[in-house]
Amino acid sequence: MNERPKIKDIAERLGVSAATVSRALNDSGLVAEPTLSRIREVAREMNYRPNVSARNLRTQKAMAVLMVVRDVGNPFYLEILKGVEATARAAGYSVLMGNTENDSDREIEYFDMLRDGHADGMILMTGKLPERPGFAGQAAGGAPIVVALEEIEDAGFPHVMVDNKAAARNAVEHLIGLGHRRIAHISGPVPELMSINRREGYRQAMAAAGLATPAGYEQRGDYLLHTGQRLCRALFELPEPPTAIFVANDEMAFGVIHELRGLGLDVPGDVSVVGFDDLFLSEAFYPPLTTVSQPRTDIGRAAMTMLLDLLSGGATPLKPVMLPTALKVRGTTAAAPKAAAES
Repeated sequence: MNERPKIKDIAERLGVSAATVSRALNDSGLVAEPTLSRIREVAREMNYRPNVSARNLRTQKAMAVLMVVRDVGNPFYLEILKGVEATARAAGYSVLMGNTENDSDREIEYFDMLRDGHADGMILMTGKLPERPGFAGQAAGGAPIVVALEEIEDAGFPHVMVDNKAAARNAVEHLIGLGHRRIAHISGPVPELMSINRREGYRQAMAAAGLATPAGYEQRGDYLLHTGQRLCRALFELPEPPTAIFVANDEMAFGVIHELRGLGLDVPGDVSVVGFDDLFLSEAFYPPLTTVSQPRTDIGRAAMTMLLDLLSGGATPLKPVMLPTALKVRGTTAAAPKAAAES
């Protein structure tokens, strides 16, 4: 079996010092062209790969980051992971996925991994810190943490996010513009800030249009498909059910549409539905889901870029990085039924 090529092998082939090869492969900025390009080309030809274990011993770094999410089975996170991983790999870091399933003990385990040096930083996407008295950033040993998409008030961590309130308001205004007056909302897990802000956007749009939100029109969910089904059923047990539903994420919206069909209702002929996320399945769903699109790959890139800056000693940003959203109008929204629009 051929021995794994080393830096000295590249140096000997090119007639340069091993230190020059090391500087070139570590992007030190100290090696000029054309030597830099020649070294990289020969490294590719020889299939050179750095010895990560040895490098970690020298630098006292794991050269890995943790991306911690609520549910690794949710396809929402895949595009974010792509952005995180592409940016991390370019900087020589690997990405470890943490799946909490809203279990506080598991959340603590991932923070302990960070504190114990198994990862150098964390991208946190759970919307909350572990439920442990006195828990704060210091519990992770001072390691850098970036909160992505979710919001954690007064945690002291930098955030990459979207304007959930404005995006939700825009989605509900779309329904109002179609003549809907009885519009319900299925939220995410309140009191988490992202869920609160999407609910607040719904309330602002309704209030601005002078529309009431009857008792039962706000249902509290948890982002899971079966919850969308259950809460939709609750809405249609009300004396005057809605003609439109704004749902806090696409997965619950799929559950809502499934339940509406089970009740013999047409989407969007009888009931319009708007989601939030724009999963890759949302366009393939029938009818294609009208939803708020988030730039998930860009969110991943931005979060990892921010984390790399913190890992290199950069200052913690005082303001969150805010990325744009767009309402994708598709086949699950239409004009309100005539009788409902006139009432």
